[in-house]
Amino acid sequence: MESTVTVKPLPVGIQEFPDFAPGNFVYVDKTQVIHQLVQVKCPYFLARPRRFGKSLLISTLEALFQGKQELFKGLWIGKEGRWDWSKKHPVIRLDMSLVDRKDPDR
Repeated sequence: MESTVTVKPLPVGIQEFPDFAPGNFVYVDKTQVIHQLVQVKCPYFLARPRRFGKSLLISTLEALFQGKQELFKGLWIGKEGRWDWSKKHPVIRLDMSLVDRKDPDR
């Protein structure tokens, strides 16, 4: 008897949380930890090695604070009562990868 297993591809190069929404890639749900991080209400400095998911984490926080509930369906934080989706928060996102490091005036 032959069985087939469907394996989702790894999200190599995907850095934006909305790109995971359709569920076509492997995604480790870290929304419970993100929820704990947000509840503490103190500043955090996110120092992690290159290629370690900083951009994805920031994109996830952005979607969360903008109240994009549909993106979190099936995840821990998407379950009823875990997040107040009626509140939307302004998000300022500074992307230092867009800075021209060769020209300090840009």
